[in-house]
Amino acid sequence: MHAKTELSGYGKSLALEVLKENYSQISTELLLEHAKLYHKSYDTRVPLSGLHCASFFGIVEVVVALIDVGGSDINGEGYRGHTPLSLAAYNGHEEVVKILLGRGEVVPDKVNKFGRTPLLDAAQNGHERIVKILLEREEVDPDKSDKWGETPLLDAARNGHEGVVKILLEREEVDPDKPDKWGEAPLSHAARNGHEGVVKILLEREEVNPDNPNKYGSTPLSYAARNGREGVVKILLEREEVSLDKRNQFGETPLSYAAKEGHEKTLALLQSRKVVTPSTT
Repeated sequence: MHAKTELSGYGKSLALEVLKENYSQISTELLLEHAKLYHKSYDTRVPLSGLHCASFFGIVEVVVALIDVGGSDINGEGYRGHTPLSLAAYNGHEEVVKILLGRGEVVPDKVNKFGRTPLLDAAQNGHERIVKILLEREEVDPDKSDKWGETPLLDAARNGHEGVVKILLEREEVDPDKPDKWGEAPLSHAARNGHEGVVKILLEREEVNPDNPNKYGSTPLSYAARNGREGVVKILLEREEVSLDKRNQFGETPLSYAAKEGHEKTLALLQSRKVVTPSTT
C-alpha cells in the first residue's frame, strides 16, 4: 500500500482484492502507526473501507479503480467520522482530492464526529493547493468552526502556515479575529507558537485586536512572553494598544510571565518600553 500510482496489473488486482474488503482493528491501527494521527487510547475497532486506506496513502490508481468497480461509499465515515476526502486532504494527496471532488455525490464540506471538515484538515497541515481546490466549491464554508470553535484560519495560524493564512484571508467570509471556545483568536495561537510571519499578516487587518484577551484574560503578548517568543514580543510592542501589565484571572502579566519563566531577553524587551499602561484589575 505504500506504492503511489505505478502499480502493475497484478499489483492492482491484488490491491483491489485486499482493499475492497472492510477491515476493523487492523486497518485502523495501520493508519495510526503510519500517521500518528490519533492517540493510542482511542477505540480502533471502527471499520475502514479500502477506499479510506487508498485515499489515506494517496494511491491514485487504486482509488480510481475502487470507485469504478463500485461498492465503495465515497462519503463513508470511518474512524472518528473521517471520509476518504478528509483523509486525502489531511495528508496532502492533491490528485486523490481532485478525483474524489470530481464525483457528483461527494460532500466536500462533510464534518466528522468533531465537526472538522476536509478544509480544516488541509489548512491544519499547510496544504495550500488543496485548500485552494476546496475553496473553489460553493458548498465549502471557509470559516466553519469545529466543536472547539477552531476555524481553518485558526488552525493555519497556530501551525505557522503563512501561505494558507493568506489564502483564507482573501475570503470575505473569513473573520480574522474569530476566537475558539476558549476565546483565543488566531493571533493568540500564532503568538504562543512564535510564528512571526503569521503575526505580521494578521496585524495588517484592522479587525484584529492586538491586545484581545481570551476567557481567562491572557493576551497575545502574555503568551509570547510566557514562551519566550522574542520576535513576536517585538512585533506586538510596536502597537500602542498592547499592554505590558494587563493581568489575567491568575494575576499574571506579560512582565511577570517572562520573569517567572526565566526569559531574560524577553523580560528586557518588555522593560525597555518606556510607557507601562495601568493595570486592568
